Amino acid sequence: MTRDPDSAVSEQAPRTAAPGVGAKADPGADAPDRAPRRSGKVTSKAAEDAAAKMVAKATARSAAKAATRTAARTASKATAESAAKAPAKTAKAAAKRTAKTAAKRTAKTAATKPAAKAAAKTAAKSAPAKAGAAAAKPESRTALVRRARRINRELAEAYPYAHPELDFENPFQLLIATVLSAQTTDLRVNQTTPALFAKYPTPEAMAAADPEELEQLLRPTGFFRAKAKSCLGLSAAIRDRFGGEVPNRLEDLVTLPGVGRKTANVVLGNAFGVPGITVDTHFGRLARRFGWTTSEDAVKIEQEVGSLFPESEWTMLSHRLIFHGRRVCHSRKPACGACPIAPLCPSYGEGETDPAKAAKLLKYELSGGAGQRLKPPPGFPGKPAPALGAE
Repeated sequence: MTRDPDSAVSEQAPRTAAPGVGAKADPGADAPDRAPRRSGKVTSKAAEDAAAKMVAKATARSAAKAATRTAARTASKATAESAAKAPAKTAKAAAKRTAKTAAKRTAKTAATKPAAKAAAKTAAKSAPAKAGAAAAKPESRTALVRRARRINRELAEAYPYAHPELDFENPFQLLIATVLSAQTTDLRVNQTTPALFAKYPTPEAMAAADPEELEQLLRPTGFFRAKAKSCLGLSAAIRDRFGGEVPNRLEDLVTLPGVGRKTANVVLGNAFGVPGITVDTHFGRLARRFGWTTSEDAVKIEQEVGSLFPESEWTMLSHRLIFHGRRVCHSRKPACGACPIAPLCPSYGEGETDPAKAAKLLKYELSGGAGQRLKPPPGFPGKPAPALGAE
């Protein structure tokens, strides 16, 4: 079968023909797959260009593949080396950070140490140590008892003249004076009782008093109506139930109108010699400041403080704490800088610590003034208190 010349040319277009070899192409025939050949020289050049391009592409592909393989091998090797070195680098970096932190802390400590030391030295010079305040562990029971008893001894030296600050001559007068001392000062009571006892010297006489006249006599002490009622009631009870004599037992005293444990202990300790702790506002405040108790309840304070001391000390302990509370360890602004027991007090620093300023806060005989009694006992260093109206 004879092949069409145009078909042969079309099928063999990709192959390069040698110059002067092959059939001539029809000038009018279509040849979409290649450029028209004007001469053999032009065709040869185009073939060379195409071959060069193919070689370049192949070379480029080969080079790209080779580069990819080389890069992969290099990356793999680097990854392996990094993985091997990572723990060492991490440990080294951690060690470096730790050393740096330690160096900073050391420098900070070195910088602050002199200041801390100086501050501690200044505090030691300017203020007595707070016993147990900064202790690493709570104060033991034994240590508490020892410190409490030492405070009592120190107060005994500071106030050898401590005494009940109410004027009285017998148990009845002391009982009435103590009842009247509620919500007022002992001074005001002492200024009031001379006229009262001059008119009503015995329980029988006071029980028969006219209520209005009694109220007028008691007016300077405040709450005079309630106090007049108590005085009338307890005087009648003593007359009717105890034969006109003030009872000498706590159980009996607290049954009298207007008489509680505090008043009963005052009478027992100072009129009958029966040891008792008087928990008034001063005693309770100081007992808490000294760390002897944390309670606000008078009965509980009495029990907890009483357990720290022998009974023989209870009455005088009460006088010493009350004396100290009225003169030095005030409620609002204690004179810490002038306190004789500051080294033993865990509350040191609540008040004025400067000695000169603290000295100005002292009261009564410690400031050169008078005490609260119009007839103070022998040995009292202060002046007698002035009578009512002579202040």
